[in-house]
Amino acid sequence: MKLHENTAVVLSQLLAKKEVSAIEVTQSFLNRIGDLDPLLKAFVTLTPEFALKTAAEVDQKRINGKRLHPLAGVPIAIKDNICTEGIKTTCASRILSNYHPPFDATVVSSLKAIGMPLLGKTNMDEFAMGSSTENSAFFTSRNPWDPERVPGGSSGGSAVAVAAGMAPLALGSDTGGSVRQPASFCGLIGLRPTYGRVSRYGLIAFASSLDQIGPLALTAEDAALLLGAIAGYDRLDSTSLPEDVPDYSKELGAGIKGIRIGLIGENVDQQFDPEVNAAVKRKLTMLEQHGAVTGEVSLPLTDYGLGAYYLIAPSEASSNLGRYDGVRYGYKAESRHLEEMFSNTRGEGFGAEVKRRIMIGTYALSAGYYDAYYLKAMQVRTMIRRNYEKAFQSFDLILGAATPTPAFKIGEKSDDPLQMYLSDVCNINDALAGIPSISVPAGLHSSGLPMGMQISAPPSGEKLLLAAAHFLDGQKRGVPQRPQLEIGEGGSK
Repeated sequence: MKLHENTAVVLSQLLAKKEVSAIEVTQSFLNRIGDLDPLLKAFVTLTPEFALKTAAEVDQKRINGKRLHPLAGVPIAIKDNICTEGIKTTCASRILSNYHPPFDATVVSSLKAIGMPLLGKTNMDEFAMGSSTENSAFFTSRNPWDPERVPGGSSGGSAVAVAAGMAPLALGSDTGGSVRQPASFCGLIGLRPTYGRVSRYGLIAFASSLDQIGPLALTAEDAALLLGAIAGYDRLDSTSLPEDVPDYSKELGAGIKGIRIGLIGENVDQQFDPEVNAAVKRKLTMLEQHGAVTGEVSLPLTDYGLGAYYLIAPSEASSNLGRYDGVRYGYKAESRHLEEMFSNTRGEGFGAEVKRRIMIGTYALSAGYYDAYYLKAMQVRTMIRRNYEKAFQSFDLILGAATPTPAFKIGEKSDDPLQMYLSDVCNINDALAGIPSISVPAGLHSSGLPMGMQISAPPSGEKLLLAAAHFLDGQKRGVPQRPQLEIGEGGSK
């Protein structure tokens, strides 16, 4: 087996035993990127020199007998809305096309401290606004299971990198499904932590009350290791939870016997592919056969989540993106006077989807409409959270589809924003409630594409989520599903 075909945990074991060096591991993934990225376009910026330098430092520490973190020397890819000191961070937008942050995000500082080589920054929907990575200002990333299809979004580049073996681990951000939806489309584990569990400091804001950084991985074991490395209280983030971080890896073997799992009754309407619903029910049956206590749970406000989200998130975006005016940093348009500079900078720097959401949000917050739209959406958000609180009185975990369908074709929904927004319908309510949820592979569709299911837990319930996902991994004998990619002369084909 080639090095890039291993999971992060296996690579960690090989490194600890000194069977391979961090430089060898890192170079293997860099070679894989060179072979596949010209086709799949997962990366906006590559950082091979930085990665190899970090790997060399880890190797020297290991030679010197220093005690290292299990992920030391295991490479990682990072979504391009997470700040990296001196390394270009664009949010896949023209307005930040040459922005080099003067500081690291807290999660990046954590990864540097344990010695994880950074392979590069991954493509995304501009400012994390999208569900397909087609809204990137630079290019569209392609699903490694079928390059004619989208990888999901907005963390599409991170999902592509892991699924195609170009990185063993990646970080994405999830505002309304941007880790879980691409994980489902690409056959991965994608975890959205409890709001505040992972620091947002250095994550370029889209919707501040919703944004969370989370891992994309091949297995629950890999995701547990990465979550443990980035979770924890951060005084630089006022929304950070002052809670101790459990050892997620040690809790993986807890099993699911006696765990109460509720299947969402609302995820069965006409927009759901019947094969997706059948796959989720098969997984529920499997869990029941191994000792879980199952039943159906109703979340009666499920249908209202999409409308509430697409008022709250754009409203926060319209406020957060006001800083991009051409004065302080970022792109600046040539103009004759100040007002024209503001207008031209934003007109030329922002893409169509970002402009659409800014306008929706500005309208929802405007005088005379605030109470009718934004305030009402916030009230619905509170009611959705209470729905979950009631459901968790009867169930430990809630299970449903991660996406209504497998990955759709590139361009299929580009001209219909509503249909694009509906692809996140399974993910939005968890984000509004601030609870943790995880996308887990649920098998392959008759089209050969991955399907995903989503498991949700009460706040700070990541241990239970990861244990359930790890159990399901075990039913596959720990072998992650992978796309078959042929590499010919001069790259992929």
